[in-house]
Amino acid sequence: MFTGIITAVGKISRIESGKGGLGLAIDAHQLGLSDVKVGDSIAVNGVCLTVVKRGVKSFGVDVSRETLRCTTGLDKSGEVNLEKALRLSDRLDGHLVLGHVDGVGKVVRFEALGKNRLLRVRAPAGLARYIARKGSIAVHGVSLTVNAVRGAEFEVNLIPHTLAVTTLRRLRAGDRVNLEVDPLARYAERLLRRR
Repeated sequence: MFTGIITAVGKISRIESGKGGLGLAIDAHQLGLSDVKVGDSIAVNGVCLTVVKRGVKSFGVDVSRETLRCTTGLDKSGEVNLEKALRLSDRLDGHLVLGHVDGVGKVVRFEALGKNRLLRVRAPAGLARYIARKGSIAVHGVSLTVNAVRGAEFEVNLIPHTLAVTTLRRLRAGDRVNLEVDPLARYAERLLRRR
């Protein structure tokens, strides 16, 4: 489990093809890996992945074909948002993020609003019902507050700090992003369906 508060930006530096998917090497010198061991979970662009190798400043993960099918950005070199798994004693500054991407959205608009940026994303139609104004959503693993919802499109405001410490600053219209809706919305829907 994660919070959506990105602790470092890393880089996918090597990709190896395998029968079941891809093996990735991720440079993560800003993350601090002294407390990370093989078997731990790290969110990479919002995708919970298991550490299978660990170096001093990098770690390795395996990505299955199923994960590659339902996410974006893990099949090419480039910067990625990183977050270590939450400990029960940690502060919850964002919202509960599972690292299980619900779908891939498309950036419709990304424009300056003073020092901030307005980000509008079109979510897959099946996810729209889980996205609510003033609710939480994770975009590439970043916990954000939804400011507006119009059909399957939603808007968030990115403050200068978020832009400085995540990869979201590099987004452009047409880019694809990993989305995870607030898991509480899914549980609420399931409870209501049972009535």
